[in-house]
Amino acid sequence: MSRPSSQKPAAILSSPGDDNKSQEAPKIEFPCDYAIKIVGNNDVEFDRDMLDIVERFSPELDRSKVTHRDSRNGKYRSLHVTIYATGEEQLNDLFVALKATGRVQMVL
Repeated sequence: MSRPSSQKPAAILSSPGDDNKSQEAPKIEFPCDYAIKIVGNNDVEFDRDMLDIVERFSPELDRSKVTHRDSRNGKYRSLHVTIYATGEEQLNDLFVALKATGRVQMVL
């Protein structure tokens, strides 16, 4: 039987002896260290501006541990940061602030 296209498949986690029972993905337990990847247009001030925003939501950010990578053609840049996440509201507010700059393509 085929599944209607509007219906999403359930996440399936299996282990030995498990009959492929559907289970929800594990929830994040706060507080925790939380890795974020910020992808945007590569310009001179991108790193500084994005890290300034991240620090508003996670003041203990250690800038020395931030890594970055430019796309093959140099048009885009990704920043990899780890913050101390205190809850979903903090993460949602951070994502909204980053996207509001108009310079961010994705936040993962």
